[in-house]
This record gives sequence, C-alpha cells and structure tokens, in this order.
Amino acid sequence: MSAAQTKMATRSCLSAFLLLLVALEFNIVMGVTLPQCRPIVATDTDLIQFALNLEFLEAEFFLFGALGRGLDDFAPSLAQGGPPPVGGRIADLDPLIRRIIQEFGYQEIGHIRAITQSVGGIPRPQLNLSDESFAAIMNRAMNTTLNPPFNPYANSINYLLASYVIPYVGLVGYVGTIPDLTRRTSRSLVASLLGVEAGQDAVIRGLLYERANETVRPYGMTVADFTNRISELRNRLGMCGVKDEGLIVPVQLGAENRTTSNILSADANSLSYSRTPPEILRIIYGTGSERSPGGFFPNGGSGKIAMRLLR
Repeated sequence: MSAAQTKMATRSCLSAFLLLLVALEFNIVMGVTLPQCRPIVATDTDLIQFALNLEFLEAEFFLFGALGRGLDDFAPSLAQGGPPPVGGRIADLDPLIRRIIQEFGYQEIGHIRAITQSVGGIPRPQLNLSDESFAAIMNRAMNTTLNPPFNPYANSINYLLASYVIPYVGLVGYVGTIPDLTRRTSRSLVASLLGVEAGQDAVIRGLLYERANETVRPYGMTVADFTNRISELRNRLGMCGVKDEGLIVPVQLGAENRTTSNILSADANSLSYSRTPPEILRIIYGTGSERSPGGFFPNGGSGKIAMRLLR
C-alpha cells in the first residue's frame, strides 16, 4: 500500500470513529436506550420473584453479620430448599451498629415472607458471603490489591462499607420494576418493599457520611474514597451510564448543583435511579455480564428471569 493510500485509510478509520462518537452522543442526548439497557419482558410474578435474589443476599448478610446465624435458623421454610450460604459469620460491630444491622436482618425476613406469600417463592440461590468475595469486589473497585485483604467482618467501618455494596442495588431494582408491573397489587407490594429498602440504604449512607473523612485502616484511603470507587464500579458493571454516586460528588452532581454532599443518591431532579434485571445481575455477579455468574452468586441467581438470562 502506498503512502497516499495508507494516509487515506487512516483518515477513513478516524472519520468512522468520529462518526461513532457523534452517533453515541446523539443517542445519549436524544434519550435513545441502548440495547443492553432496555427493560425485559416478564410477568409480574417473575419480576417480583427476581427481587428475592437480592432479599436473600441482604437477609443472610445482615443476619450473619449481627447474630452469627442465618435464615436457616430464623425462618428455614423461606429458603425453599436452597443451599445454605457459605462464608457468612458474625462481625465485630459496636453496639449501635449491631442493633441496626440486626433490625435490617429481621426486616429482610419479612420481605422474603411477604413476596413468597404474594407471588410464591423461589429456591434460595447459592450465596458466597466470604471475606474473599468482598475482598475481590473491593480490590476491583479500588483498582489495586489491598493489603491486607479487605475483611467485611473486621469492624464497624468495614461492615458498613460492605453493606454499602448491597442494599442500593436492590433499591434501584425495585424502582426499575414498578413501571413494568401490570397489576395494582403488584405495584403496591413493590412500593412497600421499596420504602424500607430506601430507608436501609439511607441509614447506611448516613452512618458512612458521618465518617466520610475517616481513614479506612490500614489502606490510607477515606470512607468517601471507598464509596466513590464502589459506585464507579457498579456503574461500569451495569453498563448503562451513571446510576450510582458516592457520598461526596462534584457540585455539578449535587442536589440542584449546590452541594457536594450526597447522602441520598439521585438524578438531576433528585429522583431515584432505576436498573433492569440484567443490569442488576451484571453488578451482583461482579462480571459485567448477566450470563456469567460470580461474586455473591457463584452459580447464578434463582427464578425464571435469572435462569433465562443465564441460558
């Protein structure tokens, strides 16, 4: 190929790349939904049962963290024959945090019961609540190998940061589910569940915000640094733009562009973000793919939606 032809080919590739960028920017500005971000087609029952995957995860993590025991001790029938979680254990929490997390755990039992009684249950999926599971997430979020490995059960700060990873995902999932529900009873149930999930997330974020400038020992990074990096990771894994923000944000992302505090994560109109089931799975699997299990769900989620996407 001559120099002139090479130069022309280079210009053609550059032009094609620029056109791609322009098209992507046009899609964003015009509100065009990318294929991986579109809602899925599913029944009310399947959509609500999908949420049980997050409810099981939260119930087991909170119960083990506060009490050292899980669903099999408190409400074994709700597990629907699913395998017990691995790696969960009692955390070294101060009395106030332990009391709060204990309440959260009991609330999650109620959520599982309410969903099961309303639309039927699904088997509890295999859950991995081990130190290694959380350490892998934190390493990826912080873009380094933390030394020593992050231990969610070591102290109150670590446990709250680990808790920051989970309930918000369930919250945005419920927000994304409501518009796709057809029955009034379904919308009423999900709205009630959403209210408590939002409250839990707000409490966790509020407790962490009080400690935002504290250093997470021995890593030399602040609580706010961790939350910002975790939120950035969830945005990358979800693959559908910014729907997650840490505790401290640039003023242009704060409420009415007037604050850098971000105790409640919300959009430009201070409305809750929403996510679809595929987005949720990409995040909780930690793989960025709804078809590749991992993270907290080594064998994938339960229910028709998770299993359909896995296949």
